[in-house]
Amino acid sequence: MSQAATPAAPAKKLSVIEMFMAGAKKGFYIGVEQILPAMILGYVLVEFLTLTGLVDLLGKLFGPVLAVFGLPGEAVVVLIAAFFAKASGAAAGLNMYNAGQLSAAQATVCIMPSMLMGTLVGHYARIVLVADANPKYRGLLLVIPLIDSALGMLIVRILLTVMGVWTVA
Repeated sequence: MSQAATPAAPAKKLSVIEMFMAGAKKGFYIGVEQILPAMILGYVLVEFLTLTGLVDLLGKLFGPVLAVFGLPGEAVVVLIAAFFAKASGAAAGLNMYNAGQLSAAQATVCIMPSMLMGTLVGHYARIVLVADANPKYRGLLLVIPLIDSALGMLIVRILLTVMGVWTVA
């Protein structure tokens, strides 16, 4: 004896307010569970590097590379912070500007990696690994945002120079 499947009851149609509240709740939890921990990790890492004096060592190490973009070597802190969270990279750049370590033009250049490669670790894990991207292309998927960031920093530096905003100290 088989019973015919009974049709499912139609889903209750949500009002605009209910949809908004459900979306706001989901957004809040994404922020608290995923974005905030990455921001805190980036901030703590920058503070650790600063307090231990490793920023100076990294500044000397990355100085020649970052000079291509018109940045002091210590701006590597912005790149490291951005690697974990966009907001951490932007905050690190702002803190360096407020401390007089970056000019306004240099801080503007630092926004590019914060936006273009920001949260790379989290995005890579959540998208590339979870989606089980072909392992043959995983390295490329990790490098592309880094290349985009470098090109973006160069373009911003050129634009600021053309606009007359970029000044060499």
